Amino acid sequence: HLKDDATEYAKEDKVKDLVQHYSEFITHPIYIRTTTTMTVDVEDDEEEDDEPKVVEDIEVGEDEDDAEKPKKTEEVTTHSWEEVNTNPAIWTREKDSITDEEYKSFWNVVAKEPSTECEKWSHFNAEGNINFRSILYLPKDVPSHYRFGNVDAVEGGMKLYVRKVLISDEFDLMPRYLGFIRGVIDSDDLPLNVNRETLQESKILKIIKKKVVRKAIDMIRNFAKEDPPTDEEDEVEAEIDDEGNVVDSDPVEKEHPYLEWYKKFSNNLKMGVIDDDANRSKLAKLLRFQTSKSGDKWISLDEYVENMHDWQTEIFVLAGTKREDIEKSPFLEEFNNRDIEVLYLTEAVDEYLMQTLRDYDGKKFQQISAENVKLKDEDEDLVKRREKAYKNKFKPLTKWLKQLYGQSVMRVQVSKRLGSVPAIVSSSEYGHSANMERIMRAQAYQWGQDEFSMRAMKILEINPRHPFVVKLLDGAPGEDDEDAKVDADVENAAWLLFDMASLNGGFPLADTLAHSKRLSNYLQSSLSVDSLDLEDEIDPPEEDLEAPDVDLDGVDGLNMEDFNMDGIDLD
Repeated sequence: HLKDDATEYAKEDKVKDLVQHYSEFITHPIYIRTTTTMTVDVEDDEEEDDEPKVVEDIEVGEDEDDAEKPKKTEEVTTHSWEEVNTNPAIWTREKDSITDEEYKSFWNVVAKEPSTECEKWSHFNAEGNINFRSILYLPKDVPSHYRFGNVDAVEGGMKLYVRKVLISDEFDLMPRYLGFIRGVIDSDDLPLNVNRETLQESKILKIIKKKVVRKAIDMIRNFAKEDPPTDEEDEVEAEIDDEGNVVDSDPVEKEHPYLEWYKKFSNNLKMGVIDDDANRSKLAKLLRFQTSKSGDKWISLDEYVENMHDWQTEIFVLAGTKREDIEKSPFLEEFNNRDIEVLYLTEAVDEYLMQTLRDYDGKKFQQISAENVKLKDEDEDLVKRREKAYKNKFKPLTKWLKQLYGQSVMRVQVSKRLGSVPAIVSSSEYGHSANMERIMRAQAYQWGQDEFSMRAMKILEINPRHPFVVKLLDGAPGEDDEDAKVDADVENAAWLLFDMASLNGGFPLADTLAHSKRLSNYLQSSLSVDSLDLEDEIDPPEEDLEAPDVDLDGVDGLNMEDFNMDGIDLD
């Protein structure tokens, strides 16, 4: 007997769904009695005469006896038994007895997305305080709910079974950053009648989760270590020279399958580095970056450390919106001149990654867009003496510029790492970079917060060897003559220098209207324009609107009746 609000459990489809959900893999077959109703044709039961029928020859017209008589139909109801748990529990078998095709076929059962494919899988038996068997799958493409921004929708990703009976697919057996992992876990040590709420808080589930996460990371790590596949079946057309000889060509290097997968799931791994303290070092080894020396290749942090100079103790990084913008950054110029490799950080999550991943293999990460970046490939004593000399020489200029810019900058200082640019705005050593400020501004706008409180602490670094800076030093007031009046052109040039330095450092202009006015003043001075007053409106001469006279002499003799179109070639 069923209650009035539970009548749906008597329906065939509902029962089938429940069996397939909870008892899909149990050993014994489960059959459901199904009812099928179909429409069939019924033959006419006509009595046949004993006497033979005489068929006369008759003429049949076009409209006589051509149309078939409609057949009679009736509905017939049949009953049959259908087995609903036909999928095998392959995780109970030994790995050596399972083919790749069986693993791939089981992926479709676990993922419930026939159009997707799996990249790798891991089949293992865990023994210890609690024993269980598991198969984990690494999807080839990003799940559909990830593409729509719903990274929390991981229902059904990992299924927990007890003796092949589903307990739940809603437990957080995987952390949020591994929510794309699909698989099954089956344990004989758990009771079937355990309360789900109790199990969620139990130590057993925490032990299972810890082991499964470690196995998932190992699966990805082994994938990254695999040798790239070689496709011997691909035939490359040989190049022949003028004499008929085969020209040796460089082999085309294929992209590693892991790198192709990594580009889709890199944000997940970086979120793991941020959130998972226990596995941070393992996850950091899985990261890949483009650098100033790698070209189109992506390298690991281990490869970067291996390529470091002997004197180098830091891993240099530079953040930006995309690789093309980073490569144009003035911050990179001096590093390229000295053959120092710099990692490119092109994802928004990279800024948060650097706040958590402070070092790798004993090497500290250093943003080259921050102040006080030291390159230790020079004589330290010479560098210190030179810095002191430049600081004393340009002290009047740095002091005046700080007074001029006010709160726009935290301080003005001389720098020796600028290459060919006259100045650049950097961030404080422990402050936000220009890229981080851009990200926080967008977030502040999204959530309606005050964006001005999220501005970076700006440092203006000037190049003491650049002609612009040297010329500004000549126009700046002396150190003991602070009240001296500065020429308007010099002050305008100083502000243009600051605007240029802000753009060089990746910062937006704080006041675009003021910048436009300064450019206007510069154009006025360069073009020697005395006044910006507009000239009077132009006074054009009046036009003669009378129709011109037409000479009609000879027109009287024109007769249109004598005009023949046949003689005209219109082609």
